Amino acid sequence: MDLLLYQIYRVIASALSIYSVLLVIYILMSWVPASRETKLGKILGKITEPYLGFFRNFIPPLGMIDISPIVALFALQLIGRGLAPVFIWLSRMF
Repeated sequence: MDLLLYQIYRVIASALSIYSVLLVIYILMSWVPASRETKLGKILGKITEPYLGFFRNFIPPLGMIDISPIVALFALQLIGRGLAPVFIWLSRMF
């Protein structure tokens, strides 16, 4: 059971890491607006906009600066760090 939990943890942690990289790429693409109109930009938009949109609903832009992607990345990192203790707790239960 411990091996199964560890494998599940690794899959989730890897998925969060990959998603973080995709978010960073999409955020950097905002510096060159035409890049979001490319095929890659549209694909990344479909993947990342739902998550970023959640934070944009709560955090208004400060003038021309949108800090919601920074908060979104920070939240994703906190979720990733919180996974290990949860899975350790689960492994002790089973």
